[in-house]
Amino acid sequence: MNAPSYDTDLLVVGAGPAGVAAAVMAASLDMRSTVVEAERVGEKLHRIDALENVPGAWSAGPQLADALSQDLARLQQVGRCTVVKARCTAVAGHKDHAELELNDGRKLTGRAVIIATGVTELLPADVSWISAPNEFSPAPLWRSTPGSLAGRTYVLGGDRPLGTWLRAHFEIHKQLYVLCPPSDDYKTAEIVHDERVHLVPVSHIAIETPSYGSAWTVRVKDRRGAEKAYSIDTLVNNLGTKPAAIPGTHQDQDGYCPPHLQHPRVLTAGDIRSGRFQRIITSQGSGAEAALSLYYDRALPRS
Repeated sequence: MNAPSYDTDLLVVGAGPAGVAAAVMAASLDMRSTVVEAERVGEKLHRIDALENVPGAWSAGPQLADALSQDLARLQQVGRCTVVKARCTAVAGHKDHAELELNDGRKLTGRAVIIATGVTELLPADVSWISAPNEFSPAPLWRSTPGSLAGRTYVLGGDRPLGTWLRAHFEIHKQLYVLCPPSDDYKTAEIVHDERVHLVPVSHIAIETPSYGSAWTVRVKDRRGAEKAYSIDTLVNNLGTKPAAIPGTHQDQDGYCPPHLQHPRVLTAGDIRSGRFQRIITSQGSGAEAALSLYYDRALPRS
């Protein structure tokens, strides 16, 4: 019987902490990898102003992103890795190989594939507790500088990036009014005692388009059903994230792609596995572990 043939040992989708860790581990095990990334290496890291739970004395996300870029450059120089700038549109696991379809029409094959696409931002249209005009698309909190938050500022949602933003701008004393649904209550524990935060518990809000020259109006229904209207100057998005799943992956009821649901040749790593594992250090570990599991899995034929 002829041995299976494919383009590379390991296909990796996503060049964040999990994807780069997978490529680095694969190279150390004498496996070739192809990393597919639609944007820049470590794209989401560029949104993180302060790191405090990642070993290595990293102080900010862009600093770590630059280091990941250097890792991939080094692997390319020694011929252990190829980086493809494209978006993956589908993934499939077959009996003797894994396959990726790209948005430019190409198909890539490998012994296995690691999906490390992480998560993407939730928008107001994605959550049931917000009613808003179709054109309403507030800027994300992580892109906001203290100087851009003019006047009375409201934050949509109490997701954890709020704590990161506050720590990154510790010298700023601006008051933030955080519209917080019940589903976000457990996430606000780290910022509930910050004097710059005023939590506004809500059950539903309706956002009305401002007339010319006026501020946004937000009609808030609190947890007891009472309603009140607020006129606000600045509104930013902090709703959280949703899994960036690819067609061909298998999702659980929350939309995540845990490893045990996937085809044996399709592995998942990083934030896409579960809402519980959205940390940089766990992403790196899972990416390296996925590559290592491929190396030791003798049940998967080699080319």
